[in-house]
Amino acid sequence: MTTAELPVIAAVDGSWRSYEALEWAARDAVRRGLPLTIVHVRPLNRRTSQEAQRREAEELLAESVGRVAQVAPTLHTSTLAPMDFPAAALTALSEHASLLVLGSRGLGGFRSLLIGSNSLTTASMARCPVVVVHTGRADEEGAEAAAAAAGTFSDIVAGVAADESSEAVLDFAFEAAMTRPGARLRIVHGWTMFSSMLSGGPVFDRDAAAGAAQRTLAELTAGRPEKYPQVEVVQEPVHGSASHTLVTASATAALTVIGRRKGGEELGFGLSPVAQTTLTHALGPVAVVPC
Repeated sequence: MTTAELPVIAAVDGSWRSYEALEWAARDAVRRGLPLTIVHVRPLNRRTSQEAQRREAEELLAESVGRVAQVAPTLHTSTLAPMDFPAAALTALSEHASLLVLGSRGLGGFRSLLIGSNSLTTASMARCPVVVVHTGRADEEGAEAAAAAAGTFSDIVAGVAADESSEAVLDFAFEAAMTRPGARLRIVHGWTMFSSMLSGGPVFDRDAAAGAAQRTLAELTAGRPEKYPQVEVVQEPVHGSASHTLVTASATAALTVIGRRKGGEELGFGLSPVAQTTLTHALGPVAVVPC
């Protein structure tokens, strides 16, 4: 099975946040022409019989399948209910998924946190792109369509760095824009005088540094507008950290896309400061792409 045929996996735990993520995943699977696998993971509780735990899991998954049937009645859906720690199980399952979709917080989340530890850990370690669906704004299909007509919830926003790590981010972002007719792709690149100096740019000439950032964006996107002629592209060099711009943009974006470097997962270095800030404070769905 090729990557293009692997399912979208949605994790549910019975919380309304996970159900919103499930419906987002169902709509995205339809857009991509992929099947959907619904997963409910729970650690084994020795105080409750395994039979009772499995029955609860089956009931939750049955309810989830019913919810998907209302959103996407023709979507092919399967279910899994492994007994394991959620982040570990989802990371393992990510090797056999095209996309993994999670709610921002589950039933065990603290009200003071915008993103739960399982979501953050999975986004930091998964082998496939992970979408964390932040709630707090309308994201039902009807509201989404109305918002798109008003010019909001239609943009795909991608945050890129000035190196090869942005290749995977841009590939994912362009493909996401392609599945949403009329979507505009905003490509955000943060720059500072210090980053300009590191790349051999001018030391104190702000205008020249801004021009260098614009050229960097042009180099990063070279060839893609011709490959994706249907996608309207807006390049946005941003003075200072891109995280504030990405968080602000996420409030009205259909999806915000950020990168995560491979290789540092074991040491906790998978997410850069910009990526972690964006993922933690975003107001809409965020895709974390391994680079």
